[in-house]
Amino acid sequence: MPQGSAKEIEILPSNNFYALELDFRTFIHALEEEMERAITFDQKDRRERAILVSVSTRPRYEQEDSIDELKELARSSDVIVLDAVIQRPKQINPKYLMGEGKLKELIINAMNKGATLLIFDQDLSPSQIKSITEFTELKVIDRTQLILDIFARRAHSKDGKVQVELAQLDYRLPRLTGKGTAMSRLMGGIGGRGPGEMKLEADRRRVREKINLLAKELKSLSEARRQRRHKRVHRGIPIISIIGYTNAGKSTLLNALTNSSVFVEDKMFATLDTSSRRLRFPREREVVITDTVGFIRNLPKDLMAAFKATLEELEDADLLLHIVDVSNPRFEQHIESVENILEELRLSNKSRLLVLNKTDKLEKGESEKLARRYNAVAISALDSSTFQPLLNAIEERVFLPWRTAERENFVEAY
Repeated sequence: MPQGSAKEIEILPSNNFYALELDFRTFIHALEEEMERAITFDQKDRRERAILVSVSTRPRYEQEDSIDELKELARSSDVIVLDAVIQRPKQINPKYLMGEGKLKELIINAMNKGATLLIFDQDLSPSQIKSITEFTELKVIDRTQLILDIFARRAHSKDGKVQVELAQLDYRLPRLTGKGTAMSRLMGGIGGRGPGEMKLEADRRRVREKINLLAKELKSLSEARRQRRHKRVHRGIPIISIIGYTNAGKSTLLNALTNSSVFVEDKMFATLDTSSRRLRFPREREVVITDTVGFIRNLPKDLMAAFKATLEELEDADLLLHIVDVSNPRFEQHIESVENILEELRLSNKSRLLVLNKTDKLEKGESEKLARRYNAVAISALDSSTFQPLLNAIEERVFLPWRTAERENFVEAY
C-alpha cells in the first residue's frame, strides 16, 4: 500500500518524461524499503506460503465456515496461510472461477505477501488449474489436492498407502495432459507428494495399468480384513467402531478407554490407519473397539471410493460410537456431515450412540443440556472420570442385544 494513501493500489498520471522531477536513487531506496516491510517471512523457512481463495454463489457465512476449515486443512499440511479471499460473484467465470480484475488483485496481494501457492476451496477442473496457473504464474491447487496431500503424509500401513495411492492416481489421470509449466508446477510439494507420486508426463496407459494393479491389491487386502472380521464374529466378540468428524478426539478416546498409544495430534486427519483394541467389561466380557479415519464434509469422491474398503468394517460393527467435538461452533454441521456419509455408505440403519466430546471446554452445566437435547452421552476424552455413563450406555446397547440373540439361537436349536 503506498505510503500516506488509503488505497491498496495508486495509479499515477502520466507526465512528460523530460519534465519529470524525480530523485531516482531516493525513489529506488524507498521502494526497496517498502518491499522489505511487506515481506517479513523467514527466508530459511521452506514451507509453502499460501493464500486461500473461495469463489462461490453460496451464502457468505457458509463460505466463511468452509474457509476456516480450509485453514485447518492447510495447517495439517504444514502450509503457512498468509491471507484468505472470499468472493461471491453473480456468475462463476468458467475459465478462472473469478473475474480477471479480481484475479489481478489476487496476484498483487500474493506479490505483496510473498505467497507461493493459491489454494482454492472449490474443486477445479484441469483446464481451470491450467488457466489460473498460467495467468498468475503461481502454483494452484484445490481442496481435493490438499486433502490428498494430508492423506499421503499420514498413511503408514499397507492398506492406507495403497488407498491413498489409488485416490491420487484416480484424481491425476484426467489431468495428465502432457508437458507444460502448468502441469510441472504441480510436481513435488503440496499436491504432488505421496507413495503414489508419478511424473505427470507419464503415459496414460501406464497410469491405468497401475490403477488396475492397485485395485486388485486393495481387493486382496479387503478380503484379508473380511476374514479377520469373520473370525471375530465367529468367536462371539461384539465390535464397536468409533466414527466422527476429523479431529473430534476419536483416537484420544480409544487410547483412554484401552490404555493404548495410538498416534494423536491436534490436526485434521491425524489418524488414517485403522486401529483395533480390546476393551474389557465386568463379568469377563469384552468387545473389540476400532478407530476409523475421520470424516469431512464434501469428502472427495476419489477418496471415498478408495477408502470404501476400509469403511466396510463398519458394516460388521454392532455399535457405532459417533464422537462429536461439541466445543466446535460448527458441531451441528459436523453431525449432519457424518450422517450424510453414513447414508452414502448405506449404514444409516446401524445402531449408533452419539458421544459429545471435549466438554471440558464448555461452560459448567452446558454439556448436560446438550446431552439431553441430542439424546447423547457427554464426556471429555482427557478425563476418565467422565467415562462411566459412556461405558454403561455401551454395555446396555451391546450386551443386552447379544444376550437376546443368544437366547433366540438357543430356543431355535432345541
